[in-house]
Amino acid sequence: MNALPDRRLHAYRPDLAEEALRGSVPAGHYVAGTPARLSAPVASLRPRPDEAAGIDTQVLFGEGLRVLDRADGWAWVKSDFDGYVGYLPETALDATVTPATHIVAVPRTFAYTGPDLRTPMAFALSIGSRLTVVSESETRGTRYFTLEGGQSVVAGHCLPVGGTAGDDYVAIAGRFLETPYLWGGRSGFGLDCSALVQLSMMMTGRSAPRDSDMQAAGLGTPIEREELRRGDLVFWKGHVAIMEDEATIIHANGHTMSVAREPLAAAIERTGYLYQQPTGYRRPV
Repeated sequence: MNALPDRRLHAYRPDLAEEALRGSVPAGHYVAGTPARLSAPVASLRPRPDEAAGIDTQVLFGEGLRVLDRADGWAWVKSDFDGYVGYLPETALDATVTPATHIVAVPRTFAYTGPDLRTPMAFALSIGSRLTVVSESETRGTRYFTLEGGQSVVAGHCLPVGGTAGDDYVAIAGRFLETPYLWGGRSGFGLDCSALVQLSMMMTGRSAPRDSDMQAAGLGTPIEREELRRGDLVFWKGHVAIMEDEATIIHANGHTMSVAREPLAAAIERTGYLYQQPTGYRRPV
């Protein structure tokens, strides 16, 4: 019997499945889903419609989704960004989908109620948030973008959609140092090990799967430990770290509960009793 598809990336339940799975998995009926985007600054995606359920990943402001079902205040969705499937509060969605023009390019920033840093903050935004800019202005030498909702963001904290923050994703990962660790987190407010890789690569125009096992299975090419250099990845069971140089890693980890820098040898020794030796090393292409 063939194994069922990975539920993290394929939407199916006994009563309902995404149209792409018709003929592959049994379900009561199949839907293509309706487009939406996230209107909350960040929303946690959960494996079931229950606030007590753990966080699998997160969706960022302005990111697109396909809504497969709505019930009891929850929406069952699939992310346009990385294909992740899960449940989030229906109130976090906006059915009006307009193309994003810009993306937040710094770990964290604010949306203000007006184009002036002295106006009240409307909400905070994470790196990777997608914005629709309708106008721009300048106040005391600082340029601001006005969003379709009327809020303003510092223009210098944004890039046009399709732009990049350079080609060195390790340097971007370093900007997250001391950001709190959050299991399932995927934002500048808190993130886990694989999200650090995914978000940092995203800002250089590269794509990466969401979870560490997905990254270990197919991100780049396998290498040996003695070949490690800046930008390579080290994998343990359930964990990934980025090589800052031949001997030092940057990783979001539960030991410091933050994004931290430490020698690879020390990390291997420290985690050996819990995670054993690294399971592999890969060089992203």
